[in-house]
Amino acid sequence: MDKKILIVDDDTSILVLLSDILRENGHMVTTAASGEACVRLLKRETFDLIVLDIMMKGLSGLDVCRQIRENVSAPIIFLSAKDTSQDIVRGLSLGADDYLTKPFVLEELIARIDAHLRRENRVAVTGRRDGVIKIGDIALDLAEMTVTKSGEPVTLSTREYELLVYLMQNAGQTLSKERIFRDVWQTDYGEIGTVAINIKNLRAKIDPNWQYIKTVWGSGYLFVTQSGFADEAEQSRQ
Repeated sequence: MDKKILIVDDDTSILVLLSDILRENGHMVTTAASGEACVRLLKRETFDLIVLDIMMKGLSGLDVCRQIRENVSAPIIFLSAKDTSQDIVRGLSLGADDYLTKPFVLEELIARIDAHLRRENRVAVTGRRDGVIKIGDIALDLAEMTVTKSGEPVTLSTREYELLVYLMQNAGQTLSKERIFRDVWQTDYGEIGTVAINIKNLRAKIDPNWQYIKTVWGSGYLFVTQSGFADEAEQSRQ
């Protein structure tokens, strides 16, 4: 695939192991032994995917993700010895795309890396279609892969952007979490609970008042149509 991958871990043995096998698979690999080194690297280089350890001395992986997510759209896979559901939810809510607990099975990590890279490639290939989808004051430019709200640019991660495209292209339809996960994530790896977390993150950026993304209790989510948004706006003025 010849992709640029950044591995961040304070365990040298993990850096060497992952670097060797990913390079054997044709990738270009850069390593960082601390969160601080990772942040410095990302100020001058871009990567196609980041594997990020959480429990590091100094700047933790969670701190790194919190700092970089607004400006870095590459998929982030967390590695961590913390394996409770609360830990996983916290990591994903900060903008990570995946979470794998230590000790991990090497083949599974490589499979997840490959799955995320394939999905990123599909976004690059199929996402660049002509046209703008506009509902209310949210405009999605499929050609430029940009999002604006009230004319102001909105920064989304690749996963958030892909999710928004799917929701807006299916506006007016109630979509179950299972269907969203199958169609957007397109992988057998990962937790279906990440759908709700990414919806929450997306709402925080474009829909804090829940005007656009509706929760249909017991069924899933619905992105309102232009006419539906206009009707709701009219009712709110009455």
